[in-house]
Amino acid sequence: MTHKEKLNQYATQAAIFIASFLVIGKLAAWWFTNSLSMQASLIDSLLDVCASIINFFAVKHAARPADNEHRFGHGKLEAIASLGQSIFIAASALWLIIDCVRRLYRPEPVEHSLIGNAVMIIAIGLTLILILFQRYVYKQTKSLAVKSDSLHYQTDFLTSAAVLVSLNFSHYLGTAILDSAIGGGIALYIAFTSWVIFRHALDELMDRELPDEMLDKIYAIVRSHKKVINVHDMRTRQSGYMQFIQMHLDLAPNISLLEAHTISVQVMHTLKKEFPTADILIHEDPFGFDEG
Repeated sequence: MTHKEKLNQYATQAAIFIASFLVIGKLAAWWFTNSLSMQASLIDSLLDVCASIINFFAVKHAARPADNEHRFGHGKLEAIASLGQSIFIAASALWLIIDCVRRLYRPEPVEHSLIGNAVMIIAIGLTLILILFQRYVYKQTKSLAVKSDSLHYQTDFLTSAAVLVSLNFSHYLGTAILDSAIGGGIALYIAFTSWVIFRHALDELMDRELPDEMLDKIYAIVRSHKKVINVHDMRTRQSGYMQFIQMHLDLAPNISLLEAHTISVQVMHTLKKEFPTADILIHEDPFGFDEG
């Protein structure tokens, strides 16, 4: 197992542990406070646990090397897992919105706010630590599963802060309706997060091109080689933490096959320094000859 694969697994294991701890704390806080915004945050954390467990197995399986039946590896399993997560998250957001509308018409008082405050302060601190670790791992591995999980916990961080505000305003000012309103806002934000995760997963499953800034960097690296005349028919895609890059190089028509191969290898090695997990395929073309 490579260092990046280990990092991905560490990130998913940490997410499962922290999310499980938060579920227990928020369940107790919801029981004592009867807060709808706390209930929304609890459901968000329950989804985080489920999503993190799915991600753990997806990352573990996606790290398996290519075999005879999967020549391009198993990286797309991460995108499939993220796609499933987005659907579950959207369904839970819809349920929360319905419950919030009900409570807007029939507000219920928030009680024992001190317990809720303690739980949410701990939740904010633990979630922030996890997010920072996940961001570090994503920068190192570019794992879509880790990125999706990080989006969950960014949502959890914001909702925890919103719940903290809601608990205190609702309890000390006696505005129970505010609790329902903030709970509804959290539900809408959860729905938006599910759309972001869905879009990223679908892009990967549909083999969307790498982002423009990455493409610009690839073109700049290739064209920096003094013997490369031009580059065309560039094709790229992402699968898990791997990028797949294909291109045609226009080279001088009078050079030997050995020299053309050497130039391609040099270009590939330069690209590997910037994209160490990339699978790169280069075809050499004689400049000025139509492939027709």
